Amino acid sequence: GLLATFDKIGGVVLANACGPCIGQWARHGAEKGERNSIITSFNRNFAKRADGNPNTHAFVASPEIVTAFAIAGDLTFNPAKDTLTNEKGEQVRLDPPLGIELPPLGFDVLDAGYQKPARSGKNVKVKVSPKSDRLQLLAPFTKWEGTDLKGLKLLIKAKGKCTTDHISMAGPWLKFRGHLDNISNNLLIGAVNFANEATNKVKNQLTGEYGEVPAVQRAYKAAGIGSIVVGDENYGEGSSREHAAMEPRHLGVRAILVKSFARIHETNLKKQGMLALTFANPADYDKIKEDDTLDIVGLTTFAPGKSLKVVANHIDGSKDEIVVNHTYNDAQIGWFKAGAALNIIAEQAGK
Repeated sequence: GLLATFDKIGGVVLANACGPCIGQWARHGAEKGERNSIITSFNRNFAKRADGNPNTHAFVASPEIVTAFAIAGDLTFNPAKDTLTNEKGEQVRLDPPLGIELPPLGFDVLDAGYQKPARSGKNVKVKVSPKSDRLQLLAPFTKWEGTDLKGLKLLIKAKGKCTTDHISMAGPWLKFRGHLDNISNNLLIGAVNFANEATNKVKNQLTGEYGEVPAVQRAYKAAGIGSIVVGDENYGEGSSREHAAMEPRHLGVRAILVKSFARIHETNLKKQGMLALTFANPADYDKIKEDDTLDIVGLTTFAPGKSLKVVANHIDGSKDEIVVNHTYNDAQIGWFKAGAALNIIAEQAGK
């Protein structure tokens, strides 16, 4: 009966899902871009995250405080001492909330939504239409070729905060989350390019022209050229969306080199068979230039705790040799060599 109480006071009950966390709130009027404030008990308050409006200022509070503000309709309301006017014109005060860990009458579950899997999956075939733009069967990523990686192009040197939402935006893109190639068209479109302070505008070293990040990376992939993404501090912070690691891998990015990683994103990159590297000296970030071609040296003796070297070959013929670190253990190095953790799982399953 708890939800009925919210219905009676005009509350809109949302599904207990990812919506407001990943920009899925279809908030009518947000497209006007008006300055406004909201207060929610969800865990995201990034600009544009809730409703796509950069002028929505989101504040995070407890469910009890959010409910009190919603009833009052006033962000200056203090439920500890302020009163409200009821339908009789009387001044009333909200009772302090009580903490109820579980519904006292239990859970009313008529349909748990569970379907038992087949006893044996050997004869089960997953059929996906090749014409579908929302579903696509995954193809295994290729194994490491057993050599150092040379001739890599700089795709983008991201400046400042680069969250998983900058790397793989949510919102309208989520309809493609079952189609890796289509959703890869949002790769790093929110990252700020250090060279021009712009988003989704990077130099294509094959043509000398500027283009959108995914288009430039697809050009490198078509030419059989790998690339590197360079980033700042805490690269990949925010939600742990796996597409932020799968997309660069799918499009041919070979390594992510940053000052520091958000922990979960670093692990996700490792699982996809990518190189997640950090500058031994963060100041070396400044040595990477827009037209650089980069080599990663030392992979033939890749081992836990052993640094690698990145050679930045500049367009004027000069070069910088940069020491880079990693946190790979033996198992994770195995993922890199196999092309992805899933490739090892498939081998073990005899696929």
